[in-house]
Amino acid sequence: MPFRAILFDLDGTLLDTLDDIANAANRVLAERGFPTHPNPGYRMLIGDGVVKLLSQALPQAHRDEVTVQACVGAYVLEYERTWKTQSQPYAGVPEMLDALVVRGLKLAVLSNKPDYFTQQCVAELLAKWDFDVVLGASDAFPRKPDPTSAMEIARRLGVAPAECLYVGDSGVDMQTARAARMRAVGALWGFRGKEELVKDGAQALINQPGEVLNLLNLREGVQTRQPERD
Repeated sequence: MPFRAILFDLDGTLLDTLDDIANAANRVLAERGFPTHPNPGYRMLIGDGVVKLLSQALPQAHRDEVTVQACVGAYVLEYERTWKTQSQPYAGVPEMLDALVVRGLKLAVLSNKPDYFTQQCVAELLAKWDFDVVLGASDAFPRKPDPTSAMEIARRLGVAPAECLYVGDSGVDMQTARAARMRAVGALWGFRGKEELVKDGAQALINQPGEVLNLLNLREGVQTRQPERD
């Protein structure tokens, strides 16, 4: 059975949002007298939702609920003001999406980013492409790696989970895909790396967006050639 739909993670997969997220978080920390972090360090903090992002960014002695929630509220306001200062699609993503549209694939986005920001990012930075479903974090579904939201997307698309590729850059994405019985594809250009993706169940790894086209006719159980890059 060939694949009929592709679900994408957003941050670190379709969009390079690292600097805008890191800068907003660092401004919140600095305003409260907490130490900030180099932007690349946020690669390991992004992907589990904004509460965990701010909790991990705070010094361990200040991760109480009141402080975390205050920082989350401040971050939401700061990020809303600056979220598209530097964020943009990764190189090769526009061409990949064009090719998938031509091939008639159904497209969806599933992110642990708050739904409001997920919808904004897709509407403004990926406006050229009509995604069939876009879901960010909300009270409607548990956050990834719980598979409920991924399975809901498959239901809305009218396809079986086994007919879906799920492309993401983190172990959370791979866990989500496997739990939803979708094909787990690790994006090596994103925020994490090969070791985490493999550990959490990646069934294929791709070095650049266009390589996803090579996976479209694979059937469940077929072994994919792993890239040579570490």
